[in-house]
Amino acid sequence: MTREQETHEPRQVSHRVKRRHTAKELPRLDQVPPLASWLATIPFSLILSDAANEVGLRRGVRAKKKEKQQNCFDYHVRALKEISLPGIEALTDYVHEKYRRACKASTLRNTVVSCKAFLLFLQQRGKERLEQLTREDLEAYVEREQDRGLKPCTVKSELALVYAFIAHVHEHGVVDSNVLVRRIRVKLPESLPRAMDPQDLRGLLSVLEETRNRALILVLLRTGMRIGELLSTTVRDVNLDERRLQIPQAPKTAVGRVVYLSDDAREALRAWLAERDRDEQCLFYAHGSTTMGYAAARAVFVKALAKAGLAGRGYTLHCLRHTFASEMLNAGMRLECLQQLLGHTSVNVTRRYARLTDTTREEEYFRAMELIEKGGIHGHYQLDPELQAVLEEKKLLRTHRDALSERP
Repeated sequence: MTREQETHEPRQVSHRVKRRHTAKELPRLDQVPPLASWLATIPFSLILSDAANEVGLRRGVRAKKKEKQQNCFDYHVRALKEISLPGIEALTDYVHEKYRRACKASTLRNTVVSCKAFLLFLQQRGKERLEQLTREDLEAYVEREQDRGLKPCTVKSELALVYAFIAHVHEHGVVDSNVLVRRIRVKLPESLPRAMDPQDLRGLLSVLEETRNRALILVLLRTGMRIGELLSTTVRDVNLDERRLQIPQAPKTAVGRVVYLSDDAREALRAWLAERDRDEQCLFYAHGSTTMGYAAARAVFVKALAKAGLAGRGYTLHCLRHTFASEMLNAGMRLECLQQLLGHTSVNVTRRYARLTDTTREEEYFRAMELIEKGGIHGHYQLDPELQAVLEEKKLLRTHRDALSERP
């Protein structure tokens, strides 16, 4: 090889590397400002390819969910055919119906596990056919689950799945209607949501130095998103200009919604978008992976708690969601608006936070206690004057009604 050939070939290699590097840094369509003057200079083929990539991505996600649902269905139906229990054929038909209704893979799995355990319990009680089911069997099943030490919420969830299966077989005339009369109710303890103390929260935010971790924690804190919703969010779901983040379909409720970004969350997210790999589709991903699981996100939170000296406080990632709801109510947000932001299907679930953050009740308590501590209450205890007047009026009406009833 001559000297000219030796000097010529490295130039070709460097030229190819430079062209490949330039092609990689071409601006993507979702990163171009909508009002930029050079938008018209983008080749039309690039726009079509970007739109095609988005459509392909959506189709790929749907195909992956469908494949997961199909695999779960095949696995459990194959397992049901290999066992012999009273009513196993009815359970197989019920799982087929749930699959046709496009229920999630987790719903199919929970239905099979809970209903199969219930049928096994019936077999142990000596029932050979599902037609022999009685209300006493359901009561004994609930007592057995409680004796196993299961939490009330777990027993309630299992009982709801069993009742749904019984309602299905009742429509086909297998079970008597008396089984569904006066359904068994499991009372759940009404515990308060666990929000972070404001001082602990400031300490947690002060130790978040890594760009990705700070953006992850702040987005959870300022939007109230569930951790599963955030981990499934893609870059295309984020709009920094409009300060909003779109959840196309929540993993828990399968209902989409829109949440909004505060100033500090938007700046933290902007810094992360500038550092992250642009080829990755998910908004947050772990090192060496294209996605981030719950265990990795929890490890980030636990490490930050330990660094802030809050390791023994019992805080979890879901506490950030509780903190968001509590702060929104303290700031005067209405329950109906907060319900939409949190993605609750019922406002009664959102009303739990009102018991935690009722500032009016707190002000009334301390106003009354201040009067008591100053000795402002003397003598015998008596009713409120307005309440006393209402009671006197009711007493007069009762006397007048009794006098009218004595007439013929």
